[in-house]
Amino acid sequence: MTTDGKTLITVRLLLFGAAREAAGAGALDLEVRAPATAASVFEAALERYPALRRFGRSLLVAVNEEYAAPGREVRADDEVAIFPPVSGGAGGDAATKTDEAAGDDSQDFFELTTAPIDVGEVARRVVPPRCGATVTLDGYVREWTRGRRTLYLVYEAYAPMALAEMRRLGREAHARFRVAHVGIVHRTGRLEIGETSVVISVSAPHRRAAFEACEWAIRELKRTVPVWKKEFYEDGEVWIEGEGAAAAGDAAD
Repeated sequence: MTTDGKTLITVRLLLFGAAREAAGAGALDLEVRAPATAASVFEAALERYPALRRFGRSLLVAVNEEYAAPGREVRADDEVAIFPPVSGGAGGDAATKTDEAAGDDSQDFFELTTAPIDVGEVARRVVPPRCGATVTLDGYVREWTRGRRTLYLVYEAYAPMALAEMRRLGREAHARFRVAHVGIVHRTGRLEIGETSVVISVSAPHRRAAFEACEWAIRELKRTVPVWKKEFYEDGEVWIEGEGAAAAGDAAD
């Protein structure tokens, strides 16, 4: 499309977490001038939704499910997501299991689910005969945070990108540590106090590598995997934001 001598393209804009609430929209088609970049789409989104400006420079941008630097080219029909820094896996929709799984021919697995997580079942999925240790992290919902009593949590994910980031973490864990298998399962939706939000299980021939890989994986998951946590307290509610991803760049530049 051409308007006043300018060529316009349409991209699919997605908003998540506190950005979605501030804008009052989660997904829409957005027209932007071509040639477009992650930065120019970001600016167009700010013009469309001025309430997003309150986040300052903290918002992150992804193009086609990958973190994007400001100069990343954006083409017609690309998917552009804007969201706050991820809040990670620290710490109603559970009646029917609706997993979104990403797998290959190995025992590695990376999943999102709205169902309660069986920690033991996850751990036993990464126990091959040649390994001598499995280290499993069980992250669950705590009741008190900085003196405030939490009633429950709600997790939201950019599912396709979250699964892609989990797979990347798995590949990098294999490259960094002498491990055999990695499994990550993260729950979304409403979680009550004491319920498991994330499980990371790592098997290795020797326990040291399994411990190191598991600790590294939860740290990176909380930094880069697009999952957001909203805490509901006795006296209010708030989205929890983390440090964000160094790989994301700064789309506001």
